[in-house]
Amino acid sequence: MRLLLKSIGYIVVAVLALLLLAGLAIKFFFDPNDYKSDIEAAVRDATGRDFAIEGDLGLSLFPWLAIDAGRMTLGNAEGFGDDPFLGIEGASLSVKIMPMILKREVAIGTASLDGLRVNLAVAANGRSNWDDLVERNEQAEQIEQMQPPAGAAASARPSMDFDVDVAEIEISDAAFSYRDEQAGAVYRLDAVSLQTGRIKLGSPVPLDGSLRFDVQPENVSGQVDLSVEATVDMDTGVVRLDGFGLDALIEGATEAPAEIRLAMPSLVMDTGAETVLPGAIKLTVFDLELDAAVEPFSYAGSPQPKATVSIAAFSPRSLLTTLGAELPPTADPAALELVRLDARAEVSETQIALSDIVLVVDDTTLRGKLSAPRVDGGSYELDLAGDSIDLNRYMAPASDEVVEVEDEATPPVEIPSELLRAVNARGSLTLGEALLGRILFEDIELALDLKDGRLRMNPISARLFDGQYQGDVRVDASGATPVLSVNERIQNVSLAPLGKAMFERDNLNGRINGAFTLTGRGQDMGEVQRTLNGDVSYSLSDGAWEGTDVWYELRRARALIRQEPAPAPVQPARTRFSEVTATGKVVDGIMNIDDFHAELPFMQLDGAGSVNLVEATVDYGLRARILEKPELMGDVTQAEIDDLTKTVLPVKITGSLAEPTFGLDLESLAKQRVEEEVRDRILDLLGDDEAADQENLDADDEPAEEDVEDVLKRGLRDLLKKRD
Repeated sequence: MRLLLKSIGYIVVAVLALLLLAGLAIKFFFDPNDYKSDIEAAVRDATGRDFAIEGDLGLSLFPWLAIDAGRMTLGNAEGFGDDPFLGIEGASLSVKIMPMILKREVAIGTASLDGLRVNLAVAANGRSNWDDLVERNEQAEQIEQMQPPAGAAASARPSMDFDVDVAEIEISDAAFSYRDEQAGAVYRLDAVSLQTGRIKLGSPVPLDGSLRFDVQPENVSGQVDLSVEATVDMDTGVVRLDGFGLDALIEGATEAPAEIRLAMPSLVMDTGAETVLPGAIKLTVFDLELDAAVEPFSYAGSPQPKATVSIAAFSPRSLLTTLGAELPPTADPAALELVRLDARAEVSETQIALSDIVLVVDDTTLRGKLSAPRVDGGSYELDLAGDSIDLNRYMAPASDEVVEVEDEATPPVEIPSELLRAVNARGSLTLGEALLGRILFEDIELALDLKDGRLRMNPISARLFDGQYQGDVRVDASGATPVLSVNERIQNVSLAPLGKAMFERDNLNGRINGAFTLTGRGQDMGEVQRTLNGDVSYSLSDGAWEGTDVWYELRRARALIRQEPAPAPVQPARTRFSEVTATGKVVDGIMNIDDFHAELPFMQLDGAGSVNLVEATVDYGLRARILEKPELMGDVTQAEIDDLTKTVLPVKITGSLAEPTFGLDLESLAKQRVEEEVRDRILDLLGDDEAADQENLDADDEPAEEDVEDVLKRGLRDLLKKRD
């Protein structure tokens, strides 16, 4: 591109120089238009392209040597169409003669260029329409370098030590286009204008410019206006820009037009030392205001600037509204109304880093550091530490309204496999506390490592209700099908505050422990749930159900049935349990727990069933059996114990996990009643001896199955005979 601009510059200078020479040659009594063909031929020889002067050439001599030119065009390269490569609608230049002679001062009036058109193109084969110009320029430079020196006289030519004073430069209605057929993209700059004030070396020069741009096929367009005051010191090589301001309006990149403003009070560039002193920078995009104090840096090689940056407080909610988007409703309408950032930024050869980060989101303050790679294969790094956050503010608002969805299922959450494979990252997060629902997590720690499509979050830990949560989560997206693995544990979590937080009940005491080791695979979480396999276990210890005495309620119910006086309740009412345990297997998204067991002083609970993790349903059965020798308080009679131990109470748990249904398993209960009646009738028919034999069979640890069956058959036979 530099060679291209250099070539274009040579062409423009050559044209103007030829025009100037032509004017000087014919300054007396000659019409410069008589030399059009000579000028056209000279340009054709220099460029190898057609050149045409379609407008008139004008020349004046005093007090200004002024040259005017009308329309001129330079042909395109072969194979790039008939549109000119370069065109000018008009140009003019005037120079005072007397100051140049008397004061060695080049005093130029207004230099204007109107209707400049430059059409750049790259063909599908990679060939550009400026390659031939660059090649010719390189060849000319090689020939020039091969020519022998002209001698001492040439080396002793006087220097062109002139002061230059330009009244102004005007470029109006310029346009540039770049068409890349390889990329299928077209870039255009239209209505380009530039106007300067007086240009005198060592003095400030005001510049004002504007342009419109268009990018296709992205359909992005906009307007850019800029102003600046530039000072160039040729002796020291220092360029100074003061009052730089850029205003842009971009349409198509976002739903709403983007308003961008960039301001720099001053910028100093030392070309000798190859350093830049940017000073303060202010960037405004929509409602975002970024201030940066940039330290001096060298632009030689790979620039490595450093700066202190600050984003003033803004409302993400309002910003998204401006962009034509809306945040989902939140429980707290004031959530995400304030965000601000302070940090130190550093750019190196390998990364862009933010350190000393202070990020404020509503009432939460996060501190830490962030880095992003500048080279392929580099890793993102993020470390943040925060004080506290109320996550409930950002949840969907509670509603009593039932939202009906017409045959539209919520799409499952996809696992971002491509992103996981494309990005390497490492990070950590610590929080003092986080409130979710009524559960307060404390001393939260999370570490993350992502490399080559393999993500691991370990450790994940937090304190909750005097206990501890620990987790280890892995996602392997390196293959065609992602694999999700979860290993989680809860230890010594207090049941009373947990129940209060989850169910608004704190009448259940004790400690809970649990472990979950699960693995699933799939492109989304729905597939992962359906393929979950692994083990689960949990236990409760040293617990009590406060406010309810199940043993008393069983005794009272028995007394009512027997029409006997109810026993006196024991105060305070409570039901103790020493142990609750369960383990299970998860197979293809269904968790089977067949060994549920609970020990109470007077009862045993056993259960078996399943939980469908995909459909979030439960189908579980519990069997309650009263102990024959319970650990009881009070004056319990043997008759009470005998009555209470006769029946095993079956309980069925069905329905959704969110709202399960509890009830007696009537089928099992009826079956049990039939079995008991049959057994009682059999024992009556068998008599004392056979009853004694039956009791012996019952007492036998491993009775022969065929003996029991013989007894039952004999009893049923006798029962049928009696009915006959």
